[in-house]
Amino acid sequence: MKVIIVGGGQVGTYLASLLLSNGHEIKVIEHRNKNFNKLLKELPPEVLINGFGSDPAVLEQAGIDSADVIAAVTDADEINLVVSTLAKMEFGVPRVVARVNNPKNAWLYNSSMGVDVGVNQADLMAHFVVEEMDLEDMFTILKLKRGDYSIIQMKVGESARAANQLLKNLSIPKKTVLIAITRDDALVIPKGDSQILVGDDILALTDEGSRKELKEIFG
Repeated sequence: MKVIIVGGGQVGTYLASLLLSNGHEIKVIEHRNKNFNKLLKELPPEVLINGFGSDPAVLEQAGIDSADVIAAVTDADEINLVVSTLAKMEFGVPRVVARVNNPKNAWLYNSSMGVDVGVNQADLMAHFVVEEMDLEDMFTILKLKRGDYSIIQMKVGESARAANQLLKNLSIPKKTVLIAITRDDALVIPKGDSQILVGDDILALTDEGSRKELKEIFG
């Protein structure tokens, strides 16, 4: 995969290192001399371009015509949005990812500006904080791309309704499928006669509407 990263700060440098270590072809565009000189010490010089990522000529130099992804991760929202618009509207880059620095600007990061994915770090942090506070021992492992389904993990509490009960006697939500029960070092495939014990880790596929009900059963 060919990826162009606009912004050679800490985020851009880390992203570049991660992609390089996984065998991807990358270019990093950075215009600030101080940052560029630092990049020369951390990344191969052939992947670096000293210039403005909002300049179409610099983007062409980076090979944007054949890029699979462009990541605009500078610390300026206006630059990230300009880069995103150019990448999508002028060069037709299939996937455009942009960093949101100021949460108040998040509403601008949409398809009309060329953004496929706007990464709002404040929102991500808030999501994890609220989920931890609201759901306690329920953690989201994977959010499925389509629909509102997730794979979640729950630990059975001492006062849980499910504790010491057979699975067939529990009213599991219709839009939930129990995938596995982990007990100590053993993995149990859930069946009707499976007994749920305190301390079990329950892995389930469920929709957003059923999460609270599952918390009441197993939490």
